[in-house]
Amino acid sequence: MQEKEQQLIIEALLFASPEPLTQQQVNLVFESDPPRLKTVVEALREKYEQGGHAFEIIAVAGGYQITSKPEYEVWIRRLLKGSGRLLLSSAALETLAIVAYKQPLSRYEIEAIRGVDCSGVLKTLLSRGLIRIKGRDKGPGRPLLYGTTERFLENFGLAKLSDLPKLKEISELMGSAENQEKFQMGIFSGEASDAPPESEGENLTETTEPDQNGA
Repeated sequence: MQEKEQQLIIEALLFASPEPLTQQQVNLVFESDPPRLKTVVEALREKYEQGGHAFEIIAVAGGYQITSKPEYEVWIRRLLKGSGRLLLSSAALETLAIVAYKQPLSRYEIEAIRGVDCSGVLKTLLSRGLIRIKGRDKGPGRPLLYGTTERFLENFGLAKLSDLPKLKEISELMGSAENQEKFQMGIFSGEASDAPPESEGENLTETTEPDQNGA
């Protein structure tokens, strides 16, 4: 099979796959002598760049995916009008951020950082497939430990956890010194709140929109 034909097949797979395309999937598709996905993707990226297209190939969750470029986000939002989007409340996003940066950790550790009961929020994140149970702690009661999933990486456009924004980058976006200090003390140092946890309940108002696919 010629290189050009392999590129066309991989391109078709990238368009058709609802999830990031991996080398393992490519191996299953080709009966023999499967191409190296990374090499083909690099060739396609160069082709798209030269052609000036509105889409690109990005590395996401251990695979590759074709997405629209960020500068066309506003136009795609107008087309989709919010349909099929992942919506999370601010409480869910805060909890998800804590899990992402400090995993694996227990519900009690999360509640010590946030200062509120997180049982309802954790159920929501589990049902959305954004976090999963990664085992049990060795401490008293052996509480469940939570960590993020491949779906989390996919929805937030990350190839791996190390691609999460660094503290300095987030601090610059946070704005005020007060917000920076609060964020650092919470997520990054994990200092517990002196106040007893308050219940948030399980009914969440979904308003914040983490985006995917550059749209």
